[in-house]
Amino acid sequence: MSWQAYVDVSLVGTGHLDKAAIFNVEGTSVWAASTSFTVALEEMKEVVSSYADKNEPKKVQSSGFHVAGNRYVTIKAEDRSLYGRKGKEGVVIVKTNQAILVGHYPETAQPGMAAQTIEQLGDYLCKLGY
Repeated sequence: MSWQAYVDVSLVGTGHLDKAAIFNVEGTSVWAASTSFTVALEEMKEVVSSYADKNEPKKVQSSGFHVAGNRYVTIKAEDRSLYGRKGKEGVVIVKTNQAILVGHYPETAQPGMAAQTIEQLGDYLCKLGY
């Protein structure tokens, strides 16, 4: 399956996310993305630095983070997962061995289902070595 197919079918195609993107693990290259979802490389640097931060609590937990021009309040920041909310919508970001999956859910979606969708794809890609 191509990276774009993962975005279109495995993420957005589930109906639990409305936009998604896949980056390399350094956050410097977009492998695939929804047409209406532009995540700036500066924003990805912010995400990558949150994964590198080993402090407790992580800096991102107090400062929040930005995706596609919007600021999100951090609701979960772990070694592999970063969740953020802005009102009733939010983002779920999952790091695998070689990729970073970014998914956005609208206010009409169930956040738990959005998180489960992207976490399961992350598990699958890890099993494949990605």
